[in-house]
Amino acid sequence: MTTDPMILAKMDAVIRAALEEDMPFGDVSTMAVMPEPRPGRVQLICKQDGVVAGLSVFERTFQLIDPAACVERLAEDGAAVTCGQHLATVHADVRALLEAERVALNYLQRMSGVATYTARIARVLEGTGTRLVCTRKTTPGMRLFEREAVRLGGGHLHRYGLSDAVMLKDNHIDAAGGVRQAIEAARATAPFVAKVEVECESLDMVREAVDAGADIIMLDNMTHDAMAEAIALIGGRAITEASGNVTAQNAAEYADLGVDIVSCGALTHSAGILDLSLKHLEVLG
Repeated sequence: MTTDPMILAKMDAVIRAALEEDMPFGDVSTMAVMPEPRPGRVQLICKQDGVVAGLSVFERTFQLIDPAACVERLAEDGAAVTCGQHLATVHADVRALLEAERVALNYLQRMSGVATYTARIARVLEGTGTRLVCTRKTTPGMRLFEREAVRLGGGHLHRYGLSDAVMLKDNHIDAAGGVRQAIEAARATAPFVAKVEVECESLDMVREAVDAGADIIMLDNMTHDAMAEAIALIGGRAITEASGNVTAQNAAEYADLGVDIVSCGALTHSAGILDLSLKHLEVLG
C-alpha cells in the first residue's frame, strides 16, 4: 500500500522530536566507535508473524540524520510477514544507522503491531458490509502514525480529532440538557456540511436522536439484542455505529448485526508491538 500523503507532509516534525528526545546531546556511544562518516548497511529482520506497517516512517527516520539513506524493501507496507523473514536492507552512513536505530524501530514495531491487531479483527468482519474504524484513543504524539497503521492493517478511519466533525457524547448531552437540545445546538453552530453524530446508550436515546435528525447514531455499550433492536428502530434513517469494548475476542458478535460501522479503541490502545530487529551491520568503506 502507498503511504497516506498526510503522513508524508507532517511526519518530519514528529520524528525530529523523537530523535531529539533520544539523543539531546548527540550519541556518545556512536561517536566513540565511529567518529568519522563511513558507508554501511544493516538488515531488518522479522522475529514474529504479523503485518508490517510504517516502512516509510522507518526510512524517513534515517534520512533525517543522513539525507542519502535509503531502505531497500523486500516487503511492502500492509504485507503479511513471517518470523525470520528478511524485510529490508538499510543503507546509510554507519553513524546514522546506529543513531536512528532505536527510534526507527520504535515507530516500525508500534505501527506493525497496530496493523497486525487491526488485520485480525478486520478478517472477522470481512464480507459483512460492516467497516472497522479506529478512535481517538491513541498514544499521545503517535496519532498520525497509529491511524496510518490501522489503514495499512485493513481498517478505516474515524475523525482525526475534535475539529473534524460533530460527535455528541454523554457529557455533551448532559451539558446541553438532552439529546434533542444537543443536536439542535450543533445544527445551529456547526458548518452545514458537517454531519452530526450522537452517542446513545439506550433505546430511548436512539428514538430521540432519530426524531431530532441525527446523521450518525453510535450505539455505545449496548447488548447485542439491544443493538439489533436499535438498528431496526433506526431503519436506515441514520448511519449506525457500534462501539464499546470491542476486541479481537468479541468482534465476531458484531458480524451479524448489519451495523454500518464498528469502532474499536483497542486497535490503538491495546495492540502490542511486532517484534523486529536490525542485525548484521556492515561497514562498507
